[in-house]
Amino acid sequence: MTDLHVYDTTLRDGAQQEGLNLSVTDKLAIAAHLDELGVTYIEGGWPGANPKDTEFFARAQRDLSLQRATLAAFGSTRRPGGRAADDPLTRALVDSGAPTVTLVAKSHVRHVESALRTTLAENLAMIRDTVSFLRGEGRQVFLDAEHFFDGYASDPAYALEVVRAAAEAGAAVIALCDTNGGMLPHQIGDVVSDVLDGTGARLGIHCHNDTGCAVANSLAAVSAGATHVQGTINGYGERTGNADLLTVVSNLQLKLGMPVVDPARLQEGTRIAHAISEVTNIPHYSRQPYVGSSAFAHKAGLHASAVKVDPDLYQHTDPTAVGNDMRMLVSDMAGRASIELKGRELGYDLSGEKELLGRVVARVKDLEQRGYTFDAADASFELLLRGEVEGAPISYFDVESWRVITDSRGHAPDDDAPSEATVKLVAAGRRVVATGEGNGPVNALDHALRQAIAVSYPEVEKLELIDFRVRILDAAHGTDAVTRVLIETTDGTTSWETVGVAANIVEASWIALVDGVTYGLRRQDVPVR
Repeated sequence: MTDLHVYDTTLRDGAQQEGLNLSVTDKLAIAAHLDELGVTYIEGGWPGANPKDTEFFARAQRDLSLQRATLAAFGSTRRPGGRAADDPLTRALVDSGAPTVTLVAKSHVRHVESALRTTLAENLAMIRDTVSFLRGEGRQVFLDAEHFFDGYASDPAYALEVVRAAAEAGAAVIALCDTNGGMLPHQIGDVVSDVLDGTGARLGIHCHNDTGCAVANSLAAVSAGATHVQGTINGYGERTGNADLLTVVSNLQLKLGMPVVDPARLQEGTRIAHAISEVTNIPHYSRQPYVGSSAFAHKAGLHASAVKVDPDLYQHTDPTAVGNDMRMLVSDMAGRASIELKGRELGYDLSGEKELLGRVVARVKDLEQRGYTFDAADASFELLLRGEVEGAPISYFDVESWRVITDSRGHAPDDDAPSEATVKLVAAGRRVVATGEGNGPVNALDHALRQAIAVSYPEVEKLELIDFRVRILDAAHGTDAVTRVLIETTDGTTSWETVGVAANIVEASWIALVDGVTYGLRRQDVPVR
């Protein structure tokens, strides 16, 4: 690997994202995932200033066994007018047990005078004293020069003094921070080059994404000579987020040829990004570069025809390099090539099956015209295609009827409106009438359907509905509008999405629900009884 540091700050800077709240257990789990990825440093938080972070470092010494990464504690320079040796927050950094400490320091004149309310000389003294003290305690020290690029624009001489003061005191890296996220790549590159020429210090880069340029800015800094790059997994962070570290690493390694992490570790990138998304409970962004579920998805028929000949014609890199995969989306844009490639994914060789392919294409286009969307519901399309190939739709049960009653007991916001559903069907030759209750009509239908088929198909107990989304397709019609429902179901190992469309929201939900259960049973190789 190169000597470029990959420094992750998901647990500290990323945790400042609106709606993201990590427990100590969450942070330990994320740190283990980051270590799997092969990052060089994991910034765990601010011990002493945050009780949760203090506990994290205490538990990390006990419960966290890092194989590749080094743990870093974050803190600030000592207070004005004091001594680092006497500062309780500085002492907490030592007591954390972290071998590396990253200090944040002011490098913008206005921030020194207005936010710190001290003199420019004292700010430099605070940097020298704190870095020297921590070095004396055996810690490796990095310095985050906060608001550096804005500070350099207003007073370059003082910004350079901050870098020199930290380097002379023993800081191994001075990370230049675009704290407000307002810079563009050419500005970042020019400043990094100037600072290297003016100080000779080892420089890092820390970018926020307020202009949408955090990744590009990070790459520009590395191209200009920075050898330490900071970011967060999935681009988590305050406002519009930080530089997405996986995108930065993938670009450095796959586009610029820099061996930043072990290629086998990078191949775990997609899995790790999604695993961390599960821990944070922030839905993963499907269009995230490299590791998003749509990053290598092809929808247009023209694209599919080319991909059939050579996948590289419409892909900028091999998706397996980051643990992702090519996906063919089926939609009203689909042609025979799209269906053939999708069939190949499902284990069917449809080459030469022109009549079948034409029939499937026509059916897909008709259904999408009515509001269905198969690019977001692969499971429903798989059931459709398998039914066409095998000559009959897959059916574990025949539904006679279903109905739902919702009982409203008041008008206050906290009053219950429980629902009761009755399902009549035939499964494995047995007629069953089942009733289920739930906190809404779909929940009640779900319970009733499971109850009705559980005796014949006990495997249904493994299935769980985990997401439910509704889209009104023609809002101009108001309550008379057609409704699309997408349901996500899991078997505890993986999940799949199914779609239903109808004028009645409950009927649309029922269609998607039946597909979800049918697909789940088929996925377990349950025979029709």
